[in-house]
Amino acid sequence: MHKSLSILVAVATLATGSALAAEHLQLVERDATETTIDIGAKGDSVGDLLTFANPVFDAANKTQLGSDQGYCVRVIAGKSWECIWTLSLKEGQITIEGPFLDVGDSLFSVTGGTGKYAGAKGQLKMHKRDGKATAYDFSYDLL
Repeated sequence: MHKSLSILVAVATLATGSALAAEHLQLVERDATETTIDIGAKGDSVGDLLTFANPVFDAANKTQLGSDQGYCVRVIAGKSWECIWTLSLKEGQITIEGPFLDVGDSLFSVTGGTGKYAGAKGQLKMHKRDGKATAYDFSYDLL
């Protein structure tokens, strides 16, 4: 019985130790390299591809903390893209997936991570900082 109790305590300790604590990250992405590749019908159309690799800064938009890179496929012309990308920070990476809307805020799923963010889940709210969409507020809520 004593050995079984020890094993149970060890398993509980391992499970607790690997759990990611809830964390909120407030970041700013500056659009530096966004490129649209016209694959579908000429102009904005289903199937077009958007690629990017951009610097990411602290909430004050002053200190670069990392970068992100990924791609989006146009699924509804004039309305939305479906995107997948990776945010790379000093402590690890966070992967994101979901719809990027042409108008209004976009909400994405956090699908995983590495390093400090291994096993990350949660969501990302993206808000355009200006009318030109040259920078975005990224509000990560990790579980």
